[in-house]
Amino acid sequence: MPDQLTVDELAALMKKGAGITVDPNEMEQRPETPFEVYGLDSLGLLGIVGELENRYGRPLPPDADRCKTPREFLDLVNTSLMAGA
Repeated sequence: MPDQLTVDELAALMKKGAGITVDPNEMEQRPETPFEVYGLDSLGLLGIVGELENRYGRPLPPDADRCKTPREFLDLVNTSLMAGA
């Protein structure tokens, strides 16, 4: 398992955790589009954070569930995962 969360994985987590289907290519091309545009609210993001914490066996930064865009979230999660590797 790579120690980097990808856009594809984030899209899969959005589908699994919040029932939101997102085209990962679109998200990759427009990483500054706010999560709310995709229909993901803070509760949905909190679920994704929980899923990732379970997957990697360590907590993410407390502000992970307050990220507004895929880029911000991926940067924060990946920085955190790299630091803990």
